[in-house]
Amino acid sequence: MITRSNLAEQLREYQTRSKHDWASISFFSNTASTTSRVDVVISVIWELFILAFLVFSAVSLYFRYMRLAFCFICITTLLLVTLKIMKKVKQARKRKRRMLLPLSM
Repeated sequence: MITRSNLAEQLREYQTRSKHDWASISFFSNTASTTSRVDVVISVIWELFILAFLVFSAVSLYFRYMRLAFCFICITTLLLVTLKIMKKVKQARKRKRRMLLPLSM
């Protein structure tokens, strides 16, 4: 039989399982929305790609390859937009998953 104390205990267990205190390592994001080590690794890899493209565009501007620098800047902008979209999609999935919890207390 489902009782109020069982529901409260299930909710407490769910909250302790889903809570992770990761340091805010994301340079381009304003909040620490990473929830697992996999998310942390993926965000670090994305940020390294973005940083590499910014460095490549600066080097190509230094050597006066304007078209190449413009291409690198466009790729960097595209990566930043993709990163933001992926972050919003993950937050929406997380919000939807939270709404599916049985909270009929």
